[in-house]
Amino acid sequence: MVVAVVLVHGIRTSRTMWRAQLDYLQQRGNPAVAVDLPGHGGRMGETFTIDEAFATIDRAVQDAAAEHGTVLLVGHSMGGLLSVEYAGREIPPPIQGLVAASCTAIPRGPALRTYRLLARGLDSFPDRGAWLSNRVLDATLPPETRADFGAGGYALDAQDVALRSLSVLDLLVALERIRVPLWFVNGQFDQLRVNERLFRRLVPDAELIVVPRTSHLVTAMRPRVFNAVLNLALTTIEQT
Repeated sequence: MVVAVVLVHGIRTSRTMWRAQLDYLQQRGNPAVAVDLPGHGGRMGETFTIDEAFATIDRAVQDAAAEHGTVLLVGHSMGGLLSVEYAGREIPPPIQGLVAASCTAIPRGPALRTYRLLARGLDSFPDRGAWLSNRVLDATLPPETRADFGAGGYALDAQDVALRSLSVLDLLVALERIRVPLWFVNGQFDQLRVNERLFRRLVPDAELIVVPRTSHLVTAMRPRVFNAVLNLALTTIEQT
């Protein structure tokens, strides 16, 4: 069995953030595609809409399923939230597993408003917060992934509309509908662990993996660890 992998990036970044994972999957022999969501990466000129974000994921999944039959969906941060909602559709999509990283939070209410305010504040700086963002990334990401995270540019103009759009997600319903193997992956210091216990309660068969000494950017900070999670997910699917 050959399992194809579809990877969905987080807010502001692009498909380039998955370079370490794409390299690993190629070596492992798994066909993989990393998408650019609307308003991000190679689609920076487009307006972000939630409908087109889901359509982007669905096109990649449907194409991978048609060609290879078996699909693992992997999402990080905003991409993880969208992937959870997509996996929990009333009519299940053709995926056989889901890895949802850095996304165990309900994107609405005070937490979302606070995040949007912080993002707007950073955006109000003369350089739109580039100096501060680069210093944080320089200090936290290893050299092997540092360039990948921003190689597709930063979707600053899409950030607020994308955050606002996430409030329509009904993750509580989606989580209870998911019937495929599910892995939650969080960094120890990830701010989006806020609803981790709720997510686990709604999907008691899901596996939670918490990576020590790691922040929200778990895929880039600890690429080998994240690749080991992918191997676990792929091996599980291959053996079913």
